[in-house]
Amino acid sequence: MKLTRTQVLIEAKASNLESVRKLNCWGCKLSDVSILAEMPNIEVLTLSTNSISSLAPLAGCLSLCELYLRRNMIASLSELSYLRPMTRLRVLWLADNPCCGDNSSQYRLTVLRCLPGLQKLDNQVVTEEEISLARLEGEEISAPTNTVEQLSNGHTDAEKDAPSHNMEETKNQELRMKPQSREKLPTLHSQSTRSSLKKTHTLDAVLLLLRDLDHEDLRVVHMETQNRLRIYTLDSLKTLQDSEQSQSVDMQQ
Repeated sequence: MKLTRTQVLIEAKASNLESVRKLNCWGCKLSDVSILAEMPNIEVLTLSTNSISSLAPLAGCLSLCELYLRRNMIASLSELSYLRPMTRLRVLWLADNPCCGDNSSQYRLTVLRCLPGLQKLDNQVVTEEEISLARLEGEEISAPTNTVEQLSNGHTDAEKDAPSHNMEETKNQELRMKPQSREKLPTLHSQSTRSSLKKTHTLDAVLLLLRDLDHEDLRVVHMETQNRLRIYTLDSLKTLQDSEQSQSVDMQQ
């Protein structure tokens, strides 16, 4: 399945590809992500649980800070050569790909030799000792022989994708996603309705992201949720007390 412009704009709630900063395409059965070549400003990208075999379309995403690729079809670590220019990349999750092999220690050292700027690999913090060892024992990664061809095909596919959509459909999607378009919505869409829809979208996004978290991450989320509930309860009690005091003063007057 191919990731399309319309899918990206809807998921990222953006008006154009250049403005996309975060994109979550977890479990979308994707094999073609050539459209990513048109997103140079993306910073956080989730592509876990898909059928992606090449990282060539990501070569121009130089602003990437976090990249989640677990459970895909990446066969060779040579694909990491496309990530080398990404000086801001700090988090990479590549586990459960064919390229990881059976020797987890050697795999990790090889990845860190190629990408020494990583701070977290496969949900494990990278240490300075690992980086030093990676320089000595990690395998050198060479670029795929078909690098130029893959990049060329990626740009061509992305360009072909643009006119394949109905212009009116794209315009409607953009109108829904631009912040200023909210003023043009029919009056029956009240502020409370928009607020409710926003909360629904936020909840859906949170539940989707939970699938990628391990036990320790979920524990942190649980603790933070308890703290938020405690604060919310205290605020509610204070509001109730203030209301009762106000009513009491009114009655006395």
